[in-house]
Amino acid sequence: MIKKILIGVDDSKYAENAAKYGFKLAEALDAHVGLVNILEPMAIPMAGGGADEILGTSIQGVGTPNADIIEAETRMSENIIESTIKKYAGKTQVTHFNEYGPTGEGIISCSLEFKADIIVLGTHERTGLDRLFSGSVAEYVVRHSTIPVLVVPSGE
Repeated sequence: MIKKILIGVDDSKYAENAAKYGFKLAEALDAHVGLVNILEPMAIPMAGGGADEILGTSIQGVGTPNADIIEAETRMSENIIESTIKKYAGKTQVTHFNEYGPTGEGIISCSLEFKADIIVLGTHERTGLDRLFSGSVAEYVVRHSTIPVLVVPSGE
């Protein structure tokens, strides 16, 4: 029985399509929704040192984002969550999570914390080199989740 649905959202049309589908499913099942938006750590190349031959950037020193960058990313994440709730939640009970870390791992972690019965994610059809270099959050979650994962195609 599905009583808790975790929906992964970001600022893409793919995630919006998944959110729309996930909230319709929640409404039909009278389920509680957990919304999660993950902030990925961002490595910022620092001045000095050698250049990376592929990217052409300095890789000797890699710093972490400063507090202003983290604060801006957090505000953006909160805006994504609030916008999604406003647009799709209606009367559905919603809990939200803003996590910081690798996206796939964060979604899995939130599903455990929320005690979700299913995870709903959006995806787009990546192939070839694009998929090789960027990977797929949905694929990671499908491979590592202990609960069912519903992957909503982009609809394109």
